[in-house]
Amino acid sequence: MTTIEVTGHRQQEAWAQKVLPPVEEVRPGLWSIPVPMGPNPLRYVLIYALELPDGVALIDTGWNADESWDALVDGLHAIGHDVTDVRHVSITHLHPDHFGLVPRLLEHVDPVLAMHRNDARHLHHVDDAEIERQIETARRELEKLGAPDTLDNGFRQIARLPKGRAMDVELEHGDPLDLPGWNVRALWTPGHTAGHLCFVDEDAGVMFTGDHLLPRISPNVSTNAVQSHNPLAEYLVSLAHTEHVGDLEALPSHEYRFRGLADRVTALLGHHEDRLAEIVAAVRKDPQSTAWEITRSVTWSRPFEQLSVDLARMAMRETHAHLVVLQQRGTLTPTEGSPTRWTVTEPTPSQQ
Repeated sequence: MTTIEVTGHRQQEAWAQKVLPPVEEVRPGLWSIPVPMGPNPLRYVLIYALELPDGVALIDTGWNADESWDALVDGLHAIGHDVTDVRHVSITHLHPDHFGLVPRLLEHVDPVLAMHRNDARHLHHVDDAEIERQIETARRELEKLGAPDTLDNGFRQIARLPKGRAMDVELEHGDPLDLPGWNVRALWTPGHTAGHLCFVDEDAGVMFTGDHLLPRISPNVSTNAVQSHNPLAEYLVSLAHTEHVGDLEALPSHEYRFRGLADRVTALLGHHEDRLAEIVAAVRKDPQSTAWEITRSVTWSRPFEQLSVDLARMAMRETHAHLVVLQQRGTLTPTEGSPTRWTVTEPTPSQQ
């Protein structure tokens, strides 16, 4: 059995009590600032602030809401800074709880913006016609997965950069962030998104894990229009790569800090192999099932009927990501047409 060592004890206590954890100095000149994220089971995102000679650098910004903005501003005040002191912002990935406050921050200050190019390429201007096209694409995708018409397509226009503004730096694997006084480098870990980044500072003994590695849950890895074709395969490779970064303290974007990165990777790899086996068993029991039907037949953290519409859709897209891996492995075969149906691949005579 693999275990982790919880190091963010006050964060863990706050998580258990369902309250916001305090602002904490994790290392000299390095703070975690919790920012609420509305009616979401994860409740908050942890923003990290690193002291610079002339201000601060942020890793992520938080959800775009007044409550979240106030928490970020108050957190910066608590460590002796203001939003106008922000000189650099590195984004782990292009989800609204991580990128959402960037446009609002740019109303007050003009920091260097950095993220991976695979996520940065989705920051283009979107007109009404493009929004309608993306909504229609999402509708057709759900149709192929066998979802009922009543299931919300989940299309949400994420925050965009202001017109005329672009990312200053499109990071690649291994790139330094060039933050004076720090030795932070980017670690490309696709899966949760195609451009997900972790950040490592071996001198400080920390790894900012974003959503790639969380202490308690597996991040959602789903197929969608802005993902690669096989995001789960990418995530499994990314996990293997992060197994050997060393004995660093994990500073995740949600929940609480921990040690035991290698053990956490082992647990997550095992979780996904168990889920793949469970899906194969479900298809073997009910051949010609759609992704929606398979999703309803496997186990979740709570009964499927209790999941919100958003969580049900995420569960189905995550199931589909597992189905794509099983197709790649030659274990399951999809049908043509819509909706796609799945069967266990029959061995050829040469394989028998």
